[in-house]
Amino acid sequence: MSTHESVPSVTPVGSRITAEQRLEALREVNRGAGPLAFLWEWAKIFIVSVLLFFLIRTFFVEAFKIPSGSMERTLQVGDFLLVDKLAYGAEVPFTHKRLPGIARPHRGDVIVFEWPVDPTKNFVKRLVGLPGDTLEMRDGHLIRNGDELREFYVSHTEPGVDPAQEEFRWQRNYLVNTASASVGYHPSRNNWGPLVVPDESYFVLGDNRDNSLDSRYWGFVPDSLLKGRPFVIYYSYAPDTASDGMDWLTRIRWNRLGERIR
Repeated sequence: MSTHESVPSVTPVGSRITAEQRLEALREVNRGAGPLAFLWEWAKIFIVSVLLFFLIRTFFVEAFKIPSGSMERTLQVGDFLLVDKLAYGAEVPFTHKRLPGIARPHRGDVIVFEWPVDPTKNFVKRLVGLPGDTLEMRDGHLIRNGDELREFYVSHTEPGVDPAQEEFRWQRNYLVNTASASVGYHPSRNNWGPLVVPDESYFVLGDNRDNSLDSRYWGFVPDSLLKGRPFVIYYSYAPDTASDGMDWLTRIRWNRLGERIR
């Protein structure tokens, strides 16, 4: 019987790897990584990115653009806003239910909401009346719960004009008991009320009081339509209809970038 046993050969540690061995190792690593595998990797990245985008947009932050001058001086046409959707509680898609908010709406907040007349459209206004508040306006001055407000953010472009329109007649159903009888109530843009804000509703006005389609015209905002609170202007430019379409790049309002919204 032989006293010598066969021992498998191994490559000593530190020995050099030949070019053929290196090539074979690379082939093993890349085996199966053809065009379909490459496309699948990119597809996974794309799907994850889309899901993250919709998650952030639905529950955390959403971008909005200001299309009209109803909030000037505070917000200008061409401002792009980031809206905090956690503030008042984001809506869970397809359920009509809302997550708990981290804050409650306050008087003076600038808010984004779905327009009650057409919920497919989003409006940006200032919240001036909470449930139970009594509101009225005299000669363009807002009075809340008997106190005239000093609204530093308000602008008046037509102070000498006070149109009275049929749209204001909805207010009759919300007049306080001490107000004139509904048959003698003739509200106008700058003179109306006093009205009582009902439960689970808000009264909103544009800062550009003479050029704003707001609660004076179409009524209260149900709390279920609140979308969030804008907190910063992340981009802004001055639109120019006579430009070559590059005004978004050539007419940037640099001084408004990053401006906090109050």
